[in-house]
Amino acid sequence: MVDISLFPVIKIFVLTTVAFILAFLLTPSWTYVLYRYRIGKKIRSASLAPIFSKLHQAKEGTPTMGGVLVWMTVLVVALFFYYAAQYAPGSLFARFNFLNRGQTLLPLGALILSSLAGLADDWLNIRGRGIFKNGLPILYRLGVYTAIAAVGSIWFFFKLDWDLLHIPFAGNFEIGPWYIPIFIFIIVATAFSVNEADGLDGLAGGLLLAAFSAFGTMAFVVGKYDLASFCGVIVGALLAFLWFNINPARFFMGDTGAMGLGVTLGIVAMLTNTALLLPVVCFLFVLESVSVIVQVSSKKLRNKKVFLSAPLHHHFEAIGWSEPKIVMRFWVIAAVTAVMGVILFLVDKTAF
Repeated sequence: MVDISLFPVIKIFVLTTVAFILAFLLTPSWTYVLYRYRIGKKIRSASLAPIFSKLHQAKEGTPTMGGVLVWMTVLVVALFFYYAAQYAPGSLFARFNFLNRGQTLLPLGALILSSLAGLADDWLNIRGRGIFKNGLPILYRLGVYTAIAAVGSIWFFFKLDWDLLHIPFAGNFEIGPWYIPIFIFIIVATAFSVNEADGLDGLAGGLLLAAFSAFGTMAFVVGKYDLASFCGVIVGALLAFLWFNINPARFFMGDTGAMGLGVTLGIVAMLTNTALLLPVVCFLFVLESVSVIVQVSSKKLRNKKVFLSAPLHHHFEAIGWSEPKIVMRFWVIAAVTAVMGVILFLVDKTAF
C-alpha cells in the first residue's frame, strides 16, 4: 500500500513523465509539418547585424515554432486529467487532475494566450512584410507582454484578493493597488528576458528547465501541489523539446515558446509569492536582458558598442566560443543559481 502522504510527489513525477512521453511522441508529426510547409527562421541581414548574421547564416531556414510542442503538451495533459475528474471522479486518472481556479487556471490561460501571441510573431517573422518583416517590433512585443500581464494583475488583485508582496528575510507586506504595476513589471521583465535568451540551440530550453524546476520545488514546499504539478508538466515537455533542440537543433523554440513560457514563469513566481527571488533563480536571464539594454543604450548615447554582439551569448560566440560550450556553461550556471534560489527560499521560510 502506497503511503497517502507520498501521493503529491508521485503525482508530480507521473505527470512530468507523461508530459515527456507525449511531447516526444508528438515531435515527429510536428516536425513534418514544420519542414513540409517550410516554416523556417529568417536570419537578420548583414546590414542590420553583421556579426550575428555571419555567425548564424547557416541556420537560415531551420524550422521555428518548436515551442508549440511544449505548450500544446501542457494543454493536452491538463485538459485530459481535468475532464477525467469531471466525468469519472472516482477513477485513478481523476486523482492526477491539477487544474483549478486558485492555482493553475491563470498560469495555464496565460501560457496559451501568450504562446498564441508568440505564434503570430513567429508567423510574421516568416511571412511578414513592411514593419513586420522581422516579426513584431520590440515596442509591439512589449505591448503584448503588458496587456497579458495587466489581465493577470487584475485577476490576482480582484479575483484572488491578493496584494501581498513577500520580501525575503523581511516578511509579507500589503501594498494595495501598487501590486498591479509591480505585477506587470515583473511579468514583462521576465518575458523579455526569456525572449532575449532564446538565441542558441538548447539555451533557452535549458535555462527554463532549471527555473521551472526551482519554482516547482518552492510551490511544493508551500503546499501548492497542483501548481507544482503544473511546473512538472512544463519540465517534462521541455525535456522532450530539448532532446531535439540541442545542437544541431532540429527546430528552434520560437517566440511561441519563449513568450509563453516567459510570461508563465513570472506568474508562477507571483503565485508562490517568490517574485523577488527571480533575479537569483533566473540570474542568466537577467544578465542577458541587461546586456541588451546596455548595448542599445550605449549605441544611442555614445555611438559605441559595449559587446561585440548582444545578447551576451552572442558576444561569447563573437570572441570564439563554440555554441555547445556556451550553452553547456550557461546550463551549469543556471542549475547553480536555481539551487541557490531554492536555498534562500528555504532559509527565509524557516526564518519567518
